[in-house]
Parts: sequence; C-alpha cells; structure tokens
Amino acid sequence: MTQRIQRALLSVSDKTGIEEFAAGLASLDIELLSTGGTYKRLVAAGVPVAEVADHTGFPEMMDGRVKTLHPKIHGGILALREEASHVGAMCEHGIAGIDLVVVNLYPFEETVANADVKRAEAIEQIDIGGPSMVRSAAKNHRYVGIVTRPADYDRVLAELKSGDVWLSDAMRADLAQKAFSLTARYDAAISEWLFQNDRTDQVYADGGDTSRFPFGFALAGVKEFDLRYGENPHQEAAFYTSGSPAEPCVATAKVLNGKALSYNNLVDLDAALAVAKEFADPFVAVLKHTNPCGAALADKVQDALERAWSGDPISAFGSVLSFTRPVNLACAKFLVDGNRFVEAIIAPGFDEDAFELLTKKPKWGKSVRLLDCGPFSGADRDARDVEVKKLVGGFLLQERDLKAEDPADFETVTKSTPSKKQLAELAFAGRIAKHVKSNAIVLTGDRTIYGVGAGQMSRVDSVRIAVSKAGERAKGSVLASDAFFPFPDGVETAIEAGITAILEPGGSVRDDEVIGACDKARVPMVFSGARHFRH
Repeated sequence: MTQRIQRALLSVSDKTGIEEFAAGLASLDIELLSTGGTYKRLVAAGVPVAEVADHTGFPEMMDGRVKTLHPKIHGGILALREEASHVGAMCEHGIAGIDLVVVNLYPFEETVANADVKRAEAIEQIDIGGPSMVRSAAKNHRYVGIVTRPADYDRVLAELKSGDVWLSDAMRADLAQKAFSLTARYDAAISEWLFQNDRTDQVYADGGDTSRFPFGFALAGVKEFDLRYGENPHQEAAFYTSGSPAEPCVATAKVLNGKALSYNNLVDLDAALAVAKEFADPFVAVLKHTNPCGAALADKVQDALERAWSGDPISAFGSVLSFTRPVNLACAKFLVDGNRFVEAIIAPGFDEDAFELLTKKPKWGKSVRLLDCGPFSGADRDARDVEVKKLVGGFLLQERDLKAEDPADFETVTKSTPSKKQLAELAFAGRIAKHVKSNAIVLTGDRTIYGVGAGQMSRVDSVRIAVSKAGERAKGSVLASDAFFPFPDGVETAIEAGITAILEPGGSVRDDEVIGACDKARVPMVFSGARHFRH
C-alpha cells in the first residue's frame, strides 16, 4: 500500500546514529514522537520532537516501566488504515496514526554477559514496551514501517526520499521480518538466562515428572554473514551468533587475516578451541575434521607446536590449529617452513613479527585465517551453557561435557599399579580422547599425541588405526579410550603394540576379562568412571 509517512515514534536504547536519522525524518516533514533518553538526545541535537507523554496525555510512571503502553500509541500503530471501523475508532478516541516505529530494546544480553550482574539488574533490562511496539508495528507492516537496526537507517531514509516519503511493500516486509527475529532472539535470551541461572538449584515440573531442563527452550540468533556454501558446495549456509557468550569463543574472536571463513572452518575452529581450553600450560592442538590428530603440552609454545605436528604430519596439512599462548615468531617460522600449511589458527594473540611472517609469506598470506580469541583458561568455560543438536523435526539439549580427567579420580583395577608419571600421561591422553569422535582411542607419550583412532564402528579397529599412526612410538606409550572395551581384543592389540598403561571408564559386563588381559601382560589399567562419547 502506498501511504505517505506522516508520524514516527522513536525510542531506542542503542542510540547509534539516531540524531542524524531523526533529523533526516524531520527534514521530510515527518512529525516525531519520542520518549525518555531518546527524547532528550533529540532535543539536545536540535531535532524538532514531541514527548510521548504529551501525545498521550498520560505521564511516564514507575521509573519508566509504563510510558508507551497506551491506546494512543498502540492504536496508532495497529489501526488498519482502510478499515472503516478502525478509522472510526481513531476519530472517536482522538488517536493519530503512527506510520513509522524506530525501536530497539533494552540491552539485556549485554547486561547478563557480565558475570557479576545482580539478578535485579538483569530483570530491569527485560524490555516490555519496546517489544510490544515492535510486534505491533511488525504485525501491521502493511501500513507501518518498523526499524530496529541502526544499520537500516540509511536505506530507509534513501527510500523515503526517493519514493515520496513512503516505504515499499518489500522494504516493510523485510523490516518486519527483522523485527520478529529481534523479539524472538530477545525472548530466547531471557528464557535461556533464566534457565541457566535457575537450573543448578531448580527442578522443572512437567505433568508430575521432574527434569533439570525446562518444558520449553528457545534458541535464536542474528546472522553475521553468509558463507560461500555449507559442508559441501551444493549446500547454502550462513553464520549466526546467539546471545553474549560468557567465555572466549569463535563467535567473538577477531578475524585478523585470511580468506572468508567457511562452514567447515568454523566447525573445526570451535572444536580446536574446545580442546585448548582443557589445558592451562603452553599447548597446541592440530585438528582435522574436528578430530585432534596432533596435540602436545610443553614448557614453550614453539616446542608444543613442533611436537603436536609430529602426531600425524600427513593429516596436519590443511588442518586447523589452536594455541593456549600467543603465536610467536618461532611458531610462525616452523609453520611456513617446508611444505606445511594450515587453514586457520585460533590463539590468544599473535606477536607482531609472527603475524607479519604468516601474512606476507607466499601461499600463506592471502589464505591462512588468523583469529585472536583473547586470553582464556579452562576456568573460563561456562557450565551454564548447553549443547544443542538439531534433528529433523526437533533438537536435543544436553549439558556440556566439561568433566576433566584427573588422576585423583582414577581407580586402579589391575594388579600392576601405574607410576605417577603414567597417571599424569593418562590424564593428558584422556583429556584429548574426550574431543575425538567415538570410538576414540588416543596414544600419547611425553604429553604428546602419538596416534589417534577415531569414528570407527569397532573399538578394536580404532586401536589398530591409532597404533598404525603411532608406528614405533606406540612402544612405551599410554592409551586412553573414551568408553569401555567391550571385549579383551582391543587391549590385547594395544599391549601387543607395546602400550604400557591404559585408561578407560569401565562399566562393561566383560570388565573382568579385559582386566585379566592386562594382568596377564602386567600392564596397569585405571578406570576413570566417566565415559566421553562424542558423536
């Protein structure tokens, strides 16, 4: 419908560019209404504007909680301009039409991103009037424009100036879709925050059953950018951010260099950073298709990198790396030497000389993606966060697997007892195995991956692959398994290759047979009591 915009209501928390946008509207002889801080900003900028309280004849009250919840506001927004009964009601009650609504919402997500936020502060940042106006305008977008993003100010003004001060059907529909996306995300963020902050001490009731998960769970996001394609070229894809993460992550990392991130890059980088968060010391992980094919701890980060690369140098080509320390020049020199190449690196920073070498070296500079996620540690991981896995027709929700392998929790189940050094090595291997696709087998020595078997249908096949990858280094190494051995064949294959100690969670009906195979070879086995399937 073609309709000149005569009146606009502006009430924004994010005031980026609002003075210029309002001035542009006023220059088109659009009457402006505003509230609170927005009104004061516009007055100070010399933009002609009337206060909503004067328009409604009803003052703001309750510390601003009630100001736009009034028939003269929502009637002006929701009225169908071509419906006689609506027009009659407007005339009878003195309701003037509002043709453009410019609203964004209280910064709830930014507020709760602060770990020290008080509950009362968070509750006060739950906007009521804002979402009400946004939804009213979006519902009635046949007649009303709804602008919720400062990024849209310029295009809206441009169309108003070129179209006799009206917005096209396509523009109003696009703005309405963004508006409903905003309110959906806003409500989802509130729901998720209440869930995260209540579920440690609250049990949700549903028809007499109890659960640590609520009856309803909403997840919403905002598109950051389109991707060239998804996992494969025939699949379209885009990257969305959700909420304000309480820990360093791929979504908040600064992209410093390289080609545009792909779907697979983002998935691999997320997995790589998750492995790095297991360790506080200098550590490097090398991931391929979300599986660690190399990883190492060392006193110096450059040594950790060299040893991590040695885990599987063939698979490491075209991999993704994660660091727990800034990438220094020694690391950069190691990477650009020979025929080495990686797709992306995520780290808590890059030394200036290392960044220069990586970005100016032929083959590297134009391609390698470098992401600075800022400093982090295992303590940064947000236990309140949950994992969501989409299925056709639904999704699964679960807590994150943040349980760390700790020798203090291990139970020695064999006659042979592992040494203190072996226990520490088993803990290292176990923390890596937690991030390998099931059935996961990891062989390590000197806090370095020697071989990995991942994603096999048979656990003994994973053992064979890990042993094959390790080669001669299998002799004297230790083994960690993400789940129990259902038969003795897996440990027998490992022992034959020279493995000296084994970690698994236990829990098989054949545990006695598996333990017996270890006792026969005088190889110590410990149970962790924690399975770490990763599908």
